[in-house]
Formats: sequence, structure tokens, C-alpha cells
Amino acid sequence: MCTEGEIATNTDPTGLWSLVVPLKPLARAKSRLGRAVGGDLRPRLALAFAQDTVSAALSCGAVVDVVVVTDDPVAGAALAALGARTVADTPAAGLNAALEHGVRWVRARCGDAAVAVLNADLPALRPDELNRVLEFSAKFPRAFVGDAQGIGTTFLSAAPGVDLRPAFGGASRARHLASGAVEVALPGLDSVRRDVDTGDDLGAALALGVGRFTAGLTASVMPAADR
Repeated sequence: MCTEGEIATNTDPTGLWSLVVPLKPLARAKSRLGRAVGGDLRPRLALAFAQDTVSAALSCGAVVDVVVVTDDPVAGAALAALGARTVADTPAAGLNAALEHGVRWVRARCGDAAVAVLNADLPALRPDELNRVLEFSAKFPRAFVGDAQGIGTTFLSAAPGVDLRPAFGGASRARHLASGAVEVALPGLDSVRRDVDTGDDLGAALALGVGRFTAGLTASVMPAADR
């Protein structure tokens, strides 16, 4: 982990990264998914998605640290148990403010670090695909990955000395392009693009192959026909 005064660098594709992962309080997370899975299962899936996302990120060789920005004590404890650090969402001003807060927190402790932000709802995330994204992103001041629909964003990076300038929410892919960020257009990044907001998204993630937390939960509570 990046410690006080330690500087994570990003001068070449072998540089190490700190990742920031935002997570709403579970009671409010994944509201659209609740229409497909029900209100009781929705927060449990939101936590499982985050656990699989963080686990995969921590298994990526280019990642030195994962910082989760959340005000949910249950989620914070579960993700800390995996090796992430947790930071309270003190701005409480929405997703982009939470991301900027997380980046400032990292850089205050780790020097002018190379940072990236990653959605918390990537249950099929594969460390090797994330590593390819980070290697590509290391060549540019800012880079991003568009979601599977080609509308939103699942990943955004900033090199040392570069402001993140997040513009997540809705049609964020177009906003990140307009801001000068380079799109990571590599093939074979399905797991990095596949965020989960709806029942159809969940089905697509399950078809890709999800991590152990989401797999275990869906196997125990969802009929086979829905998986």
C-alpha cells in the first residue's frame, strides 16, 4: 500500500497506480436494479459487486492501493477486510465530488500519484484486463473507458500532476471525450466495460463470469432461469 510520503509514479507502463472506487450507501445503491431483483436483494448485490470489483483491482499487478469513498459502515468494513482503505464522503455532493475528494485524499498521502477511478459495479472485472487498461492509460495525461452501452464511463485516469476532472453520470463518455481524455479503445475489455445498473446488465455480467461474491449470492438466491 502507498504510505505517508510514498510517491506512486506513472512515467511508463510499469508504473503503479492508486485506484479510487466510489460507493453509495447500500440503502440507496442500484435503485434501477431493484426493479428486476427486488428491494431486499438489491443492496446485497451492490455490496457483492463492490467486493468483486475491489478484489479484482487489488489482484492487478499495476495497482498499489485501492481507496473506497463511502459513508456506508457495513460496506466500508467488508471492503477494508479485503485490503482496501476507506474514506468518508465528506463533500456529500454527488459522485464527481466524491471522486475528486478521494483523489485529493490519495495525493495528500502518496505524493502526486498516478490515480484512476473505477466504478464499484464491475462484478465480472478481470485483473488482466484492468492491467491492460492501466498500461495504455500510462501513456496519456488522462484516459477513460466507455461502458458497454457506449454512453457512460467505467474508468478514468490522471497521470501525476494532472487533475482528474471527472464528469460521470449519464452521457459521460461524450463529456470525457470533449474534455480531452483519450478513450481506451483496446479490444477484449468486456469485463472493464460491463457495469451493472439493470437486470439485463446483471445477466450480461453473469454470462461473462462474475467474481466469487456475486456468484455466491446469485447462486443462493436467484433461480437458475434468472442467472
